[in-house]
Amino acid sequence: MCGRYTLAKGEGKWEFAHLRVEWKGPRRFNIAPSQFAPIIRMEHEAPVVRMLRWGLVPSWAKDAAGGARLANARGETVASKPSFRAAFRSRRCVVPADGYYEWQARGRGKQPWRFVRPDGDFFLMAGLWETWTDPGGSELETFSLITTTPNSVAAAVHDRMPVILDGPDVDVWLIGGTAPEALQALIRSCPEDRLMAYRVDARVGSPSNDDPGCIEPLTEVGVTARPASGKKESPVSRQGELF
Repeated sequence: MCGRYTLAKGEGKWEFAHLRVEWKGPRRFNIAPSQFAPIIRMEHEAPVVRMLRWGLVPSWAKDAAGGARLANARGETVASKPSFRAAFRSRRCVVPADGYYEWQARGRGKQPWRFVRPDGDFFLMAGLWETWTDPGGSELETFSLITTTPNSVAAAVHDRMPVILDGPDVDVWLIGGTAPEALQALIRSCPEDRLMAYRVDARVGSPSNDDPGCIEPLTEVGVTARPASGKKESPVSRQGELF
């Protein structure tokens, strides 16, 4: 799963099929399900940024209360699950982030890690969006992130990771009418060299904490992380870097 992510930069620029879209907003250090965040989708053949609530509410839902439970969609079943299959066919989006958090089980507790690109730039996570209308006629737009099996970097911490798209794959994902087989082929883990991680304080577990301290690395020495691939234990650096 992916239960928290960040937009610590507060602004970004992205190009899709030679079209540029820009976003500028408050810096976010701990975005959580049920909160509003920017997504990018196609409207009239052009990419636009919209603010949607994280946690997909299907159009046929009786109420919006269960949206937080659908913050993530498993890539293996997203095309067939009733909650996601219509959006998978025609309402896809990408969700910009400059980091996401995951929790590693350790004894009776859990250690949070922040995953980022080695160059510190943004990445775009594959998502779905939906519109739900309440009995009074008001509309609520929501989104979900798609997850997949992890690469070796992410697997050292958790057994799932968000689908991170890059290059022409972003355009394929956003274009309407793309064949289901082509879409399913994009649901995979990103290359290992596109991701690194470091440990952060457990305070990120509370959505009420949304400040620069959430992304500060822990500096303890002597902690190790074991990659799922069977490699030898890798000492964590003073900045908490995983690989």
